[in-house]
Amino acid sequence: MSESLILPVLPLDDEVVLPGMVVPLDLSDSEVRAAIDAAQASGLNKPRVLLVPRIDGRYGAVGVQAVVEQVGRLPGGEPAAVVRGVNRARVGKGTTGPGAALWVEVLTVDPVQVGERAQELAKEYKALATTILQKRGAWQVVDQVNQIDDPSVLADSSGYTPWLSTAQKVELLEAPDPADRLAKLVEWSREHLAELDVAETIRKDVQEGMEKQQREFLLRQQLAAVRKELKELNGDTETEEEDYRARVEAADLPEKVREAALKEVDKLERTSDQSPETGWIRTWLDTVLDIPWNETSDDNYDIAGAREVLDADHTGLDDVKDRVIEYLAVRKRRQDKGLGVVGGRRSGAVLALAGPPGVGKTSLGESVARAMGRKFVRVALGGVRDEAEIRGHRRTYVGAQSGRIVRAIREAGSMNPVVLLDEIDKVGADYRGDPTAALLEVLDPAQNHTFRDHYLEVELDLSDVLFLATANVLEAIPGPLLDRMEVVTLDGYTEDEKVAIARDHLLPKQLELAGLTAEEVTVEEAALRKLAAEYTREAGVRSLERSIARILRKVTAKDALPSVIGEDSLVDYLGRPRFVPEASLPESKQRTSVPGVATGLAVTGAGGDVLYVEASLADPETGETGLTLTGQLGDVMKESARIALSYLRSHGAELELPVTALKDRSVHVHFPAGAVPKDGPSAGVTLTTALASLLSGRLVRNDVAMTGEISLTGRVLPIGGVKQKLLAAHRAGITTVLIPARNEPDLDDLPKEVRDELTVHAVSDVREVLDIALAPAKVAQTAAA
Repeated sequence: MSESLILPVLPLDDEVVLPGMVVPLDLSDSEVRAAIDAAQASGLNKPRVLLVPRIDGRYGAVGVQAVVEQVGRLPGGEPAAVVRGVNRARVGKGTTGPGAALWVEVLTVDPVQVGERAQELAKEYKALATTILQKRGAWQVVDQVNQIDDPSVLADSSGYTPWLSTAQKVELLEAPDPADRLAKLVEWSREHLAELDVAETIRKDVQEGMEKQQREFLLRQQLAAVRKELKELNGDTETEEEDYRARVEAADLPEKVREAALKEVDKLERTSDQSPETGWIRTWLDTVLDIPWNETSDDNYDIAGAREVLDADHTGLDDVKDRVIEYLAVRKRRQDKGLGVVGGRRSGAVLALAGPPGVGKTSLGESVARAMGRKFVRVALGGVRDEAEIRGHRRTYVGAQSGRIVRAIREAGSMNPVVLLDEIDKVGADYRGDPTAALLEVLDPAQNHTFRDHYLEVELDLSDVLFLATANVLEAIPGPLLDRMEVVTLDGYTEDEKVAIARDHLLPKQLELAGLTAEEVTVEEAALRKLAAEYTREAGVRSLERSIARILRKVTAKDALPSVIGEDSLVDYLGRPRFVPEASLPESKQRTSVPGVATGLAVTGAGGDVLYVEASLADPETGETGLTLTGQLGDVMKESARIALSYLRSHGAELELPVTALKDRSVHVHFPAGAVPKDGPSAGVTLTTALASLLSGRLVRNDVAMTGEISLTGRVLPIGGVKQKLLAAHRAGITTVLIPARNEPDLDDLPKEVRDELTVHAVSDVREVLDIALAPAKVAQTAAA
């Protein structure tokens, strides 16, 4: 039955007391003190107060009647009162009473009967509370909770629970039904238990991580101590990480490179020694620190001295020497005027040395570096198919390293070396990329001042590097790449130049390699000339050098010192000559002794060469017609043969040739040396001459060789490689050469001694070719007889 009372109010700020709870109250608070004094002054045997929660300054609608059990002092000396909650009470209207406290009329809330639902919820809540208390380590409280049998008391005991919020406890205070209170507690306990499970998992993970870090830290400290002791024994007191930081800070690095390097040092210091990333970072740092970022060689600006060095090392090659001297002269001029970098570019250069093997392209690079006073590095590109070989690998790959360009700079120890890109025409391409595309930035003077290697990922200035590229065949180099290079052609040597090279360079070099002196072995100049003319017919001097080395080896083996090697003694060392002198048995005279054979000129990977074209007509009784081509010909050369045949068919009457035979008979054109592939747009003139000789029965002059392409109208079109072709004709004993009229300026590149011995006709029409190349009819008849 409800009971109405008037009690002093004891407000509880952000705190809730439920029935059955015993709590101490601090009497130093004026409101608490006034309420306790008013209760004691009421004259009741057990003074009572109304404990009302006050949330944000507002009183709750339900409070708890509490009995003041004791008033005294706490162990620390502070005044306090102990109160015990008795039952719930609704707060009525305010009234007056004795003392300074606030008095209100209260209505006691009758307890609700406990049903089966409350009993079931009590069991569930007790289990949840036990689990939570065990997780929190409150083992003593577990027994107290298990001893509570009354569901209402059990629900109100949750007032002591620290994980419930003030608002949740207010809800429990305002719920008179124990079942409702227990239902709320079960829901909240489940949520809190889930939070505890997550927190426990996180705590375990964190603890394991912390234990691992602590263990690792301890081991690192021990390892650092051991390293320190070892370093002190060796006189070094820095750790490896500290050493890297000191090296980076002490190095003369560009600002952006320094920032990148310090970031990697920070990462190294945070990374475990057992991590593979440690080795990758150290390798990267070593690479960056090994690059000579601000180291340069002083160029030799003694122009006359540089020319003397180039002349001493190589005979001929005036075009290359002039280009290097021009390069040095421009740099000297800019230095004298105090001019620096313009538009991000210095005065670096890219020269492409193109020519047949053995003409000195590779050895020229070292001579250029010596003449300029620079470091020299050779980068072999033959067979390179991976783009990463040029640009470097991404650091994400195992075994990644910088590209060949960066490695060349490291090897040189200077930012302005002479870098020789050897065999650039032998670079391949496959699924890993096209290395020639990566070379575009390297060899472009407008871009290479900001070259970026994939491994370094920092900018590298290549604008002061002198790049020399060597190639045998320019056609094998992609057009965009070739456009970035200045081409200097080395077409080969004359016989006189070969003799001079052998005397001044090859012979002294091979004497040194064989452990001989010039006093012990003398090779006469006549013997060198015979070697060049009859034993080694080539554009370069590589076979000539091997022949000299072979002679010296045999002399050393015989121990016949001192020895004088004359031209007559060459047979004893090298056997009979491989190339018979043209004066006694010219090959062209033999080949062109019948109609239908013409002498052409071609350019191969080994330099210029003489090429013979043979033509024949099938017997009319066979009934065969058409054109047959043999000799491993390429598509371009096959087209040249068809054009030549079409021209003769359409202009046969003008040329006084019996072209009617071409309709009923098969024409067979053959290029000897069928195992050697042949192609190129320069055989049209030779093919036309061979067919015209065949149809007219007139022989082709044996002292004439020709080169050029034709059109369907009979125009002689320009071709390339004129110098190499004319040198080949000169070596073969040819005295008269026909070239396209538009190639006449190329004769300026021909050595004077060769020009003096050749009669060169610049022709523009096929009729001129036939008039010069074909012997008169009576000569042909005499030769046939």
